[in-house]
Amino acid sequence: MSAMNLKINKFSGRNSFGLWQIKMKILLKQQSLWAPLSKDNGGDAAEMATLEEKAHSTILLCLEDEVIIEVYDQTTVAGLWKKLESLYMKKSLQKKLLLKRCLFSLRMQPDTRLKYHLYQLNSILLDLRNIDVKVEDEDAALLILVSLPQSYENFVESFIVNKDKVTLEEVRSALHSRELRRQPGDTATDN
Repeated sequence: MSAMNLKINKFSGRNSFGLWQIKMKILLKQQSLWAPLSKDNGGDAAEMATLEEKAHSTILLCLEDEVIIEVYDQTTVAGLWKKLESLYMKKSLQKKLLLKRCLFSLRMQPDTRLKYHLYQLNSILLDLRNIDVKVEDEDAALLILVSLPQSYENFVESFIVNKDKVTLEEVRSALHSRELRRQPGDTATDN
């Protein structure tokens, strides 16, 4: 099996910590370096020490300099991981308010691609989930529909007609289908 060359953007403190953390976990697992962070990390002490060292350095290499300075005093990978979480996954009321404000005020601009708009929404939902704020599936689905620009009005109206409930997956699927129908070269103008 050939080794994959994986690259993730460095965490700067300005990008999404939740998304970076997911990618970092995938990278560590792919490189067989997750054991020092897992609850079941029993094994040969020398091997675990080597894995610990490699995982620690891998995480540090995926951080921007200004973040490294904040966490460099952590000598274990578990300590480093916890410090990053405590700095960037604060569960404060202020953080909840900021994220909910972003969620409720999110509007897709007419010149924005749908894929990017859904990425923004999913990032906010992920950040909320990471601080233990649950957004109900139907609420998230309705927030997407409300956030769409005027050009989607016919789509929204026809989508919700005769429905009592709607799921996030249904909305995403319908929007993706709409986008596929509207690919370049397609002259369809239905909303």
